[in-house]
Amino acid sequence: MRFKDWATRIILIFLMLATLIVAVFIGGARQAQNQTIASNSEATTWNQYLPGQLQPAITKPEKKQNFIPSPAKINKINPVYITTVAFSKYRPNFAQAKVDPSNYGDRYLADINGVPFNHQPIIVIHETTNSTSSAINFFQTPHDDESVQASYHAIITLEGQVIYLVPPEKRAFGAGNSVFKGVNGVETVQTNPNLPPSVNNFAYHVSLETPPDAWGKSDIAQHTGYTEAQYNSLAWLIAQSQVPDDRITTHKAVDVAGGKVDPLSFDGDKFLKKLHSFRQLRTFN
Repeated sequence: MRFKDWATRIILIFLMLATLIVAVFIGGARQAQNQTIASNSEATTWNQYLPGQLQPAITKPEKKQNFIPSPAKINKINPVYITTVAFSKYRPNFAQAKVDPSNYGDRYLADINGVPFNHQPIIVIHETTNSTSSAINFFQTPHDDESVQASYHAIITLEGQVIYLVPPEKRAFGAGNSVFKGVNGVETVQTNPNLPPSVNNFAYHVSLETPPDAWGKSDIAQHTGYTEAQYNSLAWLIAQSQVPDDRITTHKAVDVAGGKVDPLSFDGDKFLKKLHSFRQLRTFN
């Protein structure tokens, strides 16, 4: 074989190997990129519906000092809720359902008179009064009448599944004429001149599916209550927020007219015990 032919074959083999290596490298890079995009997309979708995004960290008010502080560093104490090992071991099933835009809106920074406000968030617990599917069907139906528009941020089914509905940064229409009475006094906001003031602008609304024995009944004093899975998932959901215990309330408690009784047969002590097992208050300097 002549030297020229031998050299030509060597060059061809080298080019083939180089092309193969480049193809493998590009394929691997694309696969890694696709995995990163999928992972980021999944994280974005999940984080969008975390109630904790709505809640600011709890900060202890600083006392005014009448003396000149020393050059020494002053530590600021910040109490914050952190989740526990028990929380990490519990993982409910999730689902998402879209709500018609007519049944929720934006959160405002001022009332109808332009007066700014800065209410700390509250969590309002409801019940569906019927099946989960019935409630979702209503929320997905367009409503032109503002007096019947309604929605929750989330529903917890009898099996403990958490169904995310309205993103926490949006205003769900979970309560009509309503006020929250806490350590700061009476809190309510009117954002619609055609409707009475309500807590909706600073509330996160979560509802428990009503047990079947009470579906469609409005004249009962109690029902069989909620499942263990519902209490677990409710505590798990709220444990992710920075809303303190004294700003967790019920639809019955905030209703002004007194016609709302939900969540009926709710065991508040049981819920708080479970919540405290899922989160604890810690202070950090």
